[in-house]
Amino acid sequence: MDEITEDFQSALQVQPGIEQPSVVNPHLDKNLHKKRAVLSVDEYVEEIIQGNRIILSKAITLIESSLSEHQHIAQQIIAKCLPKAGDSIRIGITGVPGVGKSTFIEALGKHLTSKGHKLAVLAIDPSSERSKGSILGDKTRMEELATDANAFIRPSPSAGSLGGVARKTRETIVLCEAAGFDIIFVETVGVGQSETTVHGMVDFFLLLMLANAGDELQGIKRGIMEMADTIAINKADGDNLKMATLAKAQYQNALHLFPPTESGWIPEVSTCSAYTRDGIKNVWEIILKFVDFTKNNNFFDIKRQHQATKIMLETVNENLKNRFYSDKNIQKQITKYQQDILENKISSYVAAQLLLDTYFNDKFNE
Repeated sequence: MDEITEDFQSALQVQPGIEQPSVVNPHLDKNLHKKRAVLSVDEYVEEIIQGNRIILSKAITLIESSLSEHQHIAQQIIAKCLPKAGDSIRIGITGVPGVGKSTFIEALGKHLTSKGHKLAVLAIDPSSERSKGSILGDKTRMEELATDANAFIRPSPSAGSLGGVARKTRETIVLCEAAGFDIIFVETVGVGQSETTVHGMVDFFLLLMLANAGDELQGIKRGIMEMADTIAINKADGDNLKMATLAKAQYQNALHLFPPTESGWIPEVSTCSAYTRDGIKNVWEIILKFVDFTKNNNFFDIKRQHQATKIMLETVNENLKNRFYSDKNIQKQITKYQQDILENKISSYVAAQLLLDTYFNDKFNE
């Protein structure tokens, strides 16, 4: 029996493995170590300024966190990064659904990185009102740009609150500028009031349109067209080229009917194809022309100053709202008044005033 056992060869044998490949990124271990370590505020700032993208992403996650301890650290990081921020061109990009924003951003982004620019793309991704989930698919749609060494793509879920996203996106811009990105794209959700929100945080506002999407001049709100510094008609290739050229003339005529812009800039209309990349260079030249024009008449700096003041007031409103709803006494009172409203014991307006009176009386008596 022993003899048989010794000679027996099992089919279940561990085969010798293949030689393991070397680490693709020689700095990977170092970066992973830094990612896992608990960093101080100064270490965060130092790594961000040196262009460490893992630490930059981690700091942005702190900004997006709703935890008070994370917010406390994030605000310290932002404050220390502010002196290194501001030296960039901030560009808002919006457009009708299906216009090809992601393809356009990739085409323009690749043009810019090929010229030596460092680009950060901050895409506000719509969240589900029911599940609160987000697709966050911009990195999959921008395959070339996502692997570009001079590009950084950061989708942020809107989570149903444009006010919250606006604050977080502005703060993220500061960190990206401190990290050395000299061009910032902010892509909007493309619906509702997001265009107005993004317009309030960028230097240049680009509106993408299609030539064959029905009645072009009625298909988008006049207010959004008035905000646009340039309208670019995308997908101007193949059979669409003739229609795009016609749409360009229609939009240009429509823009002349609008009142003069505050900056004195006359918005231009251009055609381009993100697919063939024709006209992409021209769009960038228009942006540079706008920047030179507004810097020469000081509107560029004045607009940023107005935006900074507006940010202060919006931050006050946001913080007041968050503190109000996080107050435990108010949370109990809201539940009570909700039931009273359903039973027609009190009106919604009276209940709201009582909640405010309760909150401010409690704070006054603390």
